[in-house]
Amino acid sequence: MTTRQILALLNSHIEGDEDQFLSVALQIAAQQAREGRADDAEKLKRVVQKARDRRRLGSPTGVQTPIPMARPRAELQGLVESTFPKITLGSMVLADDVRNRLARVVRQQEERATLRQFGQKPTTHLLLVGPPGTGKTMTASALAGELRLPLFTVRLESLFSRFFGETAGKLRILFDQIAQMRGVYLLDEFDAIGARRGDPNDIGEIRRVLNSVLAFMEEPNSTDSVVLAATNHVEILDEALARRFDEVVEYSLPETEAARAIIEKRLGKFKLSARSWSSLEPALAGLSPGELVRATDSVVKDAIIDGVTKISADSLRSALHDRQTLKGKFRKGANL
Repeated sequence: MTTRQILALLNSHIEGDEDQFLSVALQIAAQQAREGRADDAEKLKRVVQKARDRRRLGSPTGVQTPIPMARPRAELQGLVESTFPKITLGSMVLADDVRNRLARVVRQQEERATLRQFGQKPTTHLLLVGPPGTGKTMTASALAGELRLPLFTVRLESLFSRFFGETAGKLRILFDQIAQMRGVYLLDEFDAIGARRGDPNDIGEIRRVLNSVLAFMEEPNSTDSVVLAATNHVEILDEALARRFDEVVEYSLPETEAARAIIEKRLGKFKLSARSWSSLEPALAGLSPGELVRATDSVVKDAIIDGVTKISADSLRSALHDRQTLKGKFRKGANL
């Protein structure tokens, strides 16, 4: 081993970054193979694979390995929230295309050491676009859960309002953390900084911040952190910014079958007869997954409090209509 490889192993051990530790081990195995020591290289690869399998399955006692505590840097306290989600992509109702693309991201992240052996890098930057309530924020939680990484949620709107004039500096600190602490980073309300340059309504500060973000996005992601930017208004994003992302994942309102799957999942033990669904279909149109969940949850809560074991189609239809009415009022207000 070279001194550089020994240092990399020690640093990854000190920081508790097992992925990086195994990545370096695989690099050493590749070097051994190139130098004609195929047996040693194969032994190293088998040990690395054993470590990965053990981590996926948990410890021999069946207890999952705990996730180390991770917090945002002191300068970002109050602007960045850290959590450790346990949900996975399997708990979400997603369009097949969206599910396949996200699963590919997970697989690349899990095999990032293998990719680097061939001069390739895993997908790390994703732009999530679509209407409110379609699952963009939940996707960040699911990816963090799949990869067993902390989720850092950055409220960009808050960053602007609280630190106007210092935003670029705060973002510099954020991107430094991304490079130093592996995790899933969600930049919510991304249109707050991603508006097109030269827009007649923008101001100098926003232009400077956007230019800073463009530069930050080009920097090497040494930790392979996953950076997700979510927006409801893709139409106003600067094109130069959109090109910095490895993937652009588009979310849309669910079709009838997907809406039914969302509701059935939330109903849990409270089932509806197959005959009831045809009468509910008109009330499903145009509602986001978030709206469907809230409508269903309100009916389930009533059933629990009332001590009943069944939910009527009428009560669910009424809750869905309430959501439709509320959405219509907001739409009219936005057009005034």
